[in-house]
Amino acid sequence: MRRLFNLVVIGIIVYFAWPFLTNNKDIQSVDELKTEINTLTDNPELWMALDEINKGINQLFVKLDEKKEDLTGAKQDVFPNVEKPDLTAPAEQTFSIHNVEIAEAKTEAEKQLGTPERISVNEYGTQWHAYHENFQNFVMVSYGKDGNVNGLFTNQDLIASKIGVKFGSPKETVRKAFGEPLTEIRKGLVFYQFQKDQDYDVYQLDGSYVTIFYDKHKNNTVTAIQMISEQLEKSKAGFYTEAAAPLKEGFEYQLFDLTNAARVKNGLGVLTWDDKVKETARKHSLDMAENKYFSHTNLEGESPFDRMAEDNITFSVAGENLAYGQFSSIFAHEGLMNSLGHRENILKPDYELLGVGVAFGPKFEPYFTENFYTKRM
Repeated sequence: MRRLFNLVVIGIIVYFAWPFLTNNKDIQSVDELKTEINTLTDNPELWMALDEINKGINQLFVKLDEKKEDLTGAKQDVFPNVEKPDLTAPAEQTFSIHNVEIAEAKTEAEKQLGTPERISVNEYGTQWHAYHENFQNFVMVSYGKDGNVNGLFTNQDLIASKIGVKFGSPKETVRKAFGEPLTEIRKGLVFYQFQKDQDYDVYQLDGSYVTIFYDKHKNNTVTAIQMISEQLEKSKAGFYTEAAAPLKEGFEYQLFDLTNAARVKNGLGVLTWDDKVKETARKHSLDMAENKYFSHTNLEGESPFDRMAEDNITFSVAGENLAYGQFSSIFAHEGLMNSLGHRENILKPDYELLGVGVAFGPKFEPYFTENFYTKRM
């Protein structure tokens, strides 16, 4: 387009120069015309004027680009690719994540991982330390009071093992290596059973409970892994953790981070946290928890878009994800990724902002609401 404008400018010059040329000389041929134009354009002042015109055209297009951005909303943050670390087979455990193993000292782990981007409370009463570079090489680590790793998670290609199971391995490969997964976990005199139709397998390996998540939209291949030490798992007394404000906020930020890690893994831009729509999401989660229902439409018949409009949120495109009853944000996110409509929201290129709201029911079961949108200008 810029070249077209430059050609137009040159055409205008020739058009206005033509009477001058033809009035002063009887031009006999095209070659003579070229000579006369060259003589005219040898004038340095003319070229300075052309240069100023060209600069003006370029500035105009920059302004138009900026205006286009204003009309469509801020661009998603898309960052250069970060090199993946060289993964080596773990020295002590069956699995490692980003070359970090359960029971490893925090000082050694952070030699691999750097400093955390976020620290938030989890359902085990410890904290997830989230390490990543613009949500690439995404890892969450929990540390015990002794300063050693007692929990690990990733949903990116950072898994190494002694027996060849890795990110993208088929479920059949996992079960061939480890056999049938656990169907329950015993804590004291209570047995906690897993659902039969779950999209993950749990194994007891090397003094840890290892949960391997599968992506059923990619032929049931390994998409994420969580490792929790037996000691940490057994310290969690109930099926759910008692509700508290720090846990609510922790679940919210963890679900936000997990969503961005999944988007980056799929080549999409990073969403920006939005406090305003977080409040919309929180209110809906609380409404569902208090009134014992689970639906995008509330008891007053309002849709997610109605609720956003009530909170004076204007959008060009918007969507909502709901989850209920999962142990944590990790299980909620992996479940949403295996539900096609929710997955489409998580991986929708059009969205730019996200707010997450969590509330707890009478048995401390969490309700998760994700509100995605792009501002309308």
